[in-house]
Amino acid sequence: MAENIDDLTIAFYQDDRHVLKELQKIVLTRGNWTKIMYLFQELNKKTNEYEAPKVSIRRYQKRGGIYKQQSKFNISSAKQGREIAGILLNWFPEGMEDQHPKPAKVKKPSSGPTSARAKDEEDESDDDVTSQSDI
Repeated sequence: MAENIDDLTIAFYQDDRHVLKELQKIVLTRGNWTKIMYLFQELNKKTNEYEAPKVSIRRYQKRGGIYKQQSKFNISSAKQGREIAGILLNWFPEGMEDQHPKPAKVKKPSSGPTSARAKDEEDESDDDVTSQSDI
């Protein structure tokens, strides 16, 4: 890895071929725990052409004077990136820098004992249930 944040990269060469090309790098946080967002392209080995750009957010820890990658999250398409951006803009609208988002509405359990079957039927008919989208 690298000793300095500015030297960290995701560019990767294999057999003298640039198989992972870093297009841009934004340092999100600096310090012993560093987060960096990369815009990159992968080489399609069959066509020998670069695929559409993707994003990778990586977290590094400096240990023993060297930054080592601890985790990563890849955004695999422009569509997925726009969906994530839309969700974040919804959660953190402009002008909300000093405010905390309101917690999601949580349905309180009904009072009194309920049979397991009645509870299952209640859960199925609950309109407050939110499903996870395919991101």
